[in-house]
Amino acid sequence: MALPLAPPLPPQLARSRSSLPDDGEVWAYEPKWDGFRCIAFVDGEDVFLQSRSGKPLARYFPELSFPAGRYVVDGEIVIFNAGGGTEFDLLGQRIHPAASRVERLSVETPGTFVAFDLLARDDETLLELPYIERRAALEALVAEPLMLTPMVLTAAEAEPWLHSTEGVIAKERAAAYLPGERKGMAKVKRVRTIDAVIVGWRPGKAEGTLGALILGLYTPDGDLRVVGHSSGFTAKQKRELPDQLAPFESGDRGTGDASRWKSDKELEWIGLRPELVVEVTFDQVSDGRIRHGAKVARWRDDKAPAECTVDQLDS
Repeated sequence: MALPLAPPLPPQLARSRSSLPDDGEVWAYEPKWDGFRCIAFVDGEDVFLQSRSGKPLARYFPELSFPAGRYVVDGEIVIFNAGGGTEFDLLGQRIHPAASRVERLSVETPGTFVAFDLLARDDETLLELPYIERRAALEALVAEPLMLTPMVLTAAEAEPWLHSTEGVIAKERAAAYLPGERKGMAKVKRVRTIDAVIVGWRPGKAEGTLGALILGLYTPDGDLRVVGHSSGFTAKQKRELPDQLAPFESGDRGTGDASRWKSDKELEWIGLRPELVVEVTFDQVSDGRIRHGAKVARWRDDKAPAECTVDQLDS
C-alpha cells in the first residue's frame, strides 16, 4: 500500500466522564457503538482492517467492502439485529480459525462498518486537522456500503443517545487526531438500572470475604436465570456481607459455574434462597446477560423477587 499512514496505527481513545460536556461551541457528539474498533486502510482494491490492538481483522469480515479510493478511515464494525440494535456476541463468533464458519456467518449475520473519522486521503495526512474539518471530509467520502455515524453539535441533541444506544462520544471540534492518546475525546456510557434477585455469591480473594453477588431474573416461564454479577464493594462490605447473607443460604454450593467471559475459569459459589432484591446499575447487555460487572445502587426490601423479570434487560 502507498498510503501516507500505515498499520499499526493506535486509534485515538476517549476519557470516561459521568455526564456530557456542554461548553458552548467546543464539542461535537456522536453515538457510542458496541462493536469492534477498526481502522481501515484502503488503497484501491487493497484493504487492510486493523483492530484496536493492531491485529488484522479482514479475514473475519469478508463481507465488508469500501468505496473506491485511497484513504484511511477510523470506525467500528457492528452487527445489527432486526430491531436495529447491535449484537456484540455475534461479532465474537467471527474470531474463529475455520474459514468456512466465517464465510457462513458473513452471510447469516453480516457486519457493517460505521465510519466516524477520516485520517488520510490520497497522499494527504489529516491527523493535524481539527475534528470538524475531518468530519466534513468524511461526509464527502462515505458512501454505501459504509455507514456514516450520526453527529450533532449540542448536548441536548445528544442526550437521547444516553437512553437508546451504548452512550455518547464527545469530540472537541478543534482537536487534532492523536493516535493512542486519551485527549480531545470523552465518552459517557449509558447507565441502566434493574431490580434483580440475589441467587448466590462468590467468595473474594481474602478468606471470609465476598467477591461478587450473583444476580438472577425470572423468565416468563417462571425460571430464575442468572444474568450477571455485581462487584465493586468496599473492603468493609466485603467482610460484612458473608455474615449478612448467611441466614439466606440454600445449602447449594459448588465450583462448576464457569465464568461467562473466561470460559477456562471456574468459580466457587454459595447459593442463596431467592428472597433478596437489589437495584443495580450497569451499561451493556449481550445475549441476555450483563456484560460488565453491575454495581449495587440500593437494597430493595420493598420489591418482591417475582417482580424481577428478564424484560427489564430490553428497556
